[in-house]
Amino acid sequence: MPASADSPRVSVICIFYNADRFLREAIDSVLAQTMADFEILLVDDGSTDDSGAIAQQFAAAYPGRISCLAHPGHENRGMSASRNLGLAHAAGDYIAFIDADDAWRRSKLEDQVALLEKHLSAGMVCGTVNYWNSWNGGQDYLVSTGPVSDALATMPDLLLAIYPLGKAAAPCPSDLLIRRSTIDVTGGFEDSFTGLYEDQAFCVKAYLAAPVYFASNVWLDYRQHDGSAVATAHRTGTYTRMRLEFLDWLAAHVAASEFAGKAQVLKAVRRERWLAHHPLVARTYRRLAKIAGPQKSRQAGI
Repeated sequence: MPASADSPRVSVICIFYNADRFLREAIDSVLAQTMADFEILLVDDGSTDDSGAIAQQFAAAYPGRISCLAHPGHENRGMSASRNLGLAHAAGDYIAFIDADDAWRRSKLEDQVALLEKHLSAGMVCGTVNYWNSWNGGQDYLVSTGPVSDALATMPDLLLAIYPLGKAAAPCPSDLLIRRSTIDVTGGFEDSFTGLYEDQAFCVKAYLAAPVYFASNVWLDYRQHDGSAVATAHRTGTYTRMRLEFLDWLAAHVAASEFAGKAQVLKAVRRERWLAHHPLVARTYRRLAKIAGPQKSRQAGI
């Protein structure tokens, strides 16, 4: 949906599926932002708990600011399709996502909009992430995102340095602020990714569309818990299969794209696919790569 003179500056998309345990806290963290020029789109991906009722309560309390969306027939279509449903109704020039189990720091939107307005070539911005364990009595720790700090990163170095091809941490969806124009170039999320790696497929397309600004600021409390998508994939033994499916998609997407350094990226993708098919060799390779240092590990190929 194109923005108009009366449109909010930022559209915040929160998808949820059976998230009544945390949803209120996520929405409250958006409403507490120091920047007030935003809308919230709550997308119900077929929840069977009280999540939908909670969303409707917020929409009733904030008419014109908070809207509720759902798939036809209240279907569960997965994370990518749900994010795309939110995008189809978003009116802002900037798009932010917050997962239902995360929480924002208060200056998140204000700081990130200012950075994108300062760095006009950047398609999106993200920062350092607080891996949030203290909510449940654990120890928090900070993870810097991307290969640089308080600077722009561009292709092909960006994709080579960042997970899953490199060692640098990839962005968390809840930490991103993205220009609507960048999303229009990417075509949105890949519906085939219903859970794990849906964010990374989207980010790869965004990397190819525009530079990314990586900040040192901490804007996101990224909740760690046993019900998260990553934890569930490891617990159910589906993580390796999902990683292979993503790497297959990545190989095809890179092969179909044209950009400087394409051959180098394809070589790195082939290496990661080979390692994913040979986990015992992969463990030895990564130990050796750690000893050799990040530069050598990026240059290595199989």
